[in-house]
Amino acid sequence: MSVLVLARALKFTAIPALVASLLSGCSGLATLNAALLSQDYPVAADIAYGPDPRHRLDVHRPEDGSGHPVVVFFYGGGWKNGDRGDYRFVAEALVKRGYVVVIPDYRVYPAVRFPSFIEDGARAVAWARENVGRYGGDPERIYLGGHSAGAHLGAMLALNRHYLQAEGLDTDIIKGFFGLAGPYAFDPTEYRSTRNIFATAENRESTQPVTFVTGRAPPMLLLHGAGDGTVYPVNSKELAKALREKNVPVRHVEYPDTGHIAILLAFYPELAGSLPLIEDVTRALREFEAGTFR
Repeated sequence: MSVLVLARALKFTAIPALVASLLSGCSGLATLNAALLSQDYPVAADIAYGPDPRHRLDVHRPEDGSGHPVVVFFYGGGWKNGDRGDYRFVAEALVKRGYVVVIPDYRVYPAVRFPSFIEDGARAVAWARENVGRYGGDPERIYLGGHSAGAHLGAMLALNRHYLQAEGLDTDIIKGFFGLAGPYAFDPTEYRSTRNIFATAENRESTQPVTFVTGRAPPMLLLHGAGDGTVYPVNSKELAKALREKNVPVRHVEYPDTGHIAILLAFYPELAGSLPLIEDVTRALREFEAGTFR
């Protein structure tokens, strides 16, 4: 199937099997990246942020200047798989709008279980805080983003002070968060696919970002597809509700007729169709910075 045909097809929600088939193999996103991205900006690749082979990250940055705001983006994959190189399309969309983007790999099941992948995320953020200035980023302006399991990871870092504190940091260094289709309030013991991954958790509540909401939480943009049958939209609704109860600025957006993968692929302008995801994310990031986000 040609990329053009695929691009047209992905605008419709009647083909979830096609999308799942594309992304189940290692070549799906790589093929789209090769066909649709300009990749005309500097990338510092394969930087170690820890001792494990999965402790590697890439830094994507604008061509010129320094002091750019920084986005650390965590990809999904059900806590079982993923490769930072496949997510260049997320980086390119944000780099072209003036952001330095850090995309880390992190350890996944079965090599590790909860909370090791959250701890890896904290380690990656600590690396960014200490080193991103060398790549044109401003360590005082760090934002987190993520999709699916990566949104869960980012939200845990933004809300549960334990993980960043273990790296000598505090959640106050996170100036905002955007999450796509995050499982913020799900019970992993209810699903066969996640039961073993979270079997080491002290209790269900310790795995749920919604548990850790306080008035100190950073502002959050929560985006979800109304047609998401993988991570149900109620997850974003519940987190938004908890944040509002603590008077934390939050914006909750549900895109109609949008599924779990389509919301992520909208970072490709060619595949976004009428979905204003890139605009919604960059608007929120600007408003985080300006202090006008509501």
